[in-house]
Amino acid sequence: MIDLSKLKNPLDWIQARKEIESSVLKVLGKLPKERAELQLKVMDEESFPGYTRRRVNYFVSEWERISAWLFLPERKDQVPGIVCCHSEHPEGKSEPAGLTGERLMALAVHYAEQGYATLAPDSVTAGERVSPGKDAYDTTNFYKDWPKGSLLGKMMWDYTCSLYALGDVPGVDGSRLGIVGHGLGGTCALLVAAFDERVQVCVASCGFTRFHDDKQPGRWVQVGDCALAPNLKEAVAKKEFPFDWEHVLALAAPTPTLLITALNDEKLANTKSCQKARDAAGNIYRMLGRDDALENWTHSKGRAMTVETLDAADAWFERWL
Repeated sequence: MIDLSKLKNPLDWIQARKEIESSVLKVLGKLPKERAELQLKVMDEESFPGYTRRRVNYFVSEWERISAWLFLPERKDQVPGIVCCHSEHPEGKSEPAGLTGERLMALAVHYAEQGYATLAPDSVTAGERVSPGKDAYDTTNFYKDWPKGSLLGKMMWDYTCSLYALGDVPGVDGSRLGIVGHGLGGTCALLVAAFDERVQVCVASCGFTRFHDDKQPGRWVQVGDCALAPNLKEAVAKKEFPFDWEHVLALAAPTPTLLITALNDEKLANTKSCQKARDAAGNIYRMLGRDDALENWTHSKGRAMTVETLDAADAWFERWL
């Protein structure tokens, strides 16, 4: 595994980046060869004070359409856009759309009210994408269709398609796109930022703990009927990981990225290691002249979005997007 602290100059990073990308993509597994034509369709529309909400769908592969909520603020000028990745909520996109779940998790509504265009899609195995007869996040049928892929990889791919979908909406400035997520949504947000240069700003809340410092690293392979990344199984067994989360953060450089970390996260173990990941990736950000563009904002309010954490995210988007 590459030690980021030993890289001395941009040339070192260019060479190391290729190896890290290869390692991460190997774990993410097979992805579609090319992006399908989105063919975004508006299914219905409803107006609210300050914004309009549309139910839309679009292709993420040549045979698969997904559904999403699109929020457009009442502004005539070009506005920046934010893709909102839902957490492990079974209702998927309905959580950031404010239709179910905790009020502070309604990120798509929150940022639309602040003047951003937002898009909240269902991730695979959630919301309208749950397999018939299965529970949300049951990946049994998914791996029948994607035997060489991974749930994490497919989620990343679909959110990348969502960036294109949002950027193509009239009135949205496609050069000013951000991504935000909490929990599993935070994990996905970081992966998208690592592999898609269209992401100008990333905010990830409670998205990871380092593999090497996780007392239960098997959570990244499979929990119950949900297999996130089966290709990590051998690495977990041997405790020899091809990369860690600092490498994902480094791949995102120099994209402004805010980590929101609960030091007492009841689901992820040893989240203090997130600062270790930030410090290691910070070497790459410094090398690229953006040392101030990677921060780890910590709190002790547990695995929840709070007013304070939302304020931190708001300030980050206002600063960089």
